[in-house]
Amino acid sequence: MFRGLANLNLVAEDMPAAVAWYTAVFDSPPYFTRPEQGPTQYAEWRFGDDDDEFALMDARFRPALAQPGGALVSMHVDDIRAEVDRLIGLGATAFDPITQRGEGWWSASVSDPFGNLLGLIQSPHWAAQHAG
Repeated sequence: MFRGLANLNLVAEDMPAAVAWYTAVFDSPPYFTRPEQGPTQYAEWRFGDDDDEFALMDARFRPALAQPGGALVSMHVDDIRAEVDRLIGLGATAFDPITQRGEGWWSASVSDPFGNLLGLIQSPHWAAQHAG
């Protein structure tokens, strides 16, 4: 079952310029970047009343699409494997496989029967923010 939006990922080919621009947009630098040393390939900011997550990643890592696509919004799920299986059972097609992104962090995406890409994330941050 979908529990809420976990993050919004956008891509950029010029990461230094994009990080600088979004730092100005959010009026703060990203709180999280990878790699920790060297040119940034991934950056995250928190914003809004619910500490929503905005992520920017190097275009080299964008999900491979057969045609141009937009932003990938990921919905938090408590059990990513069960949710991927459930969506496939409903007619979705696996797109990006379930991938561990860090301790307790998992992501995947599926294509719905209409060609839309649905992002899923099992996020300890989102779960902790909404516990209780």
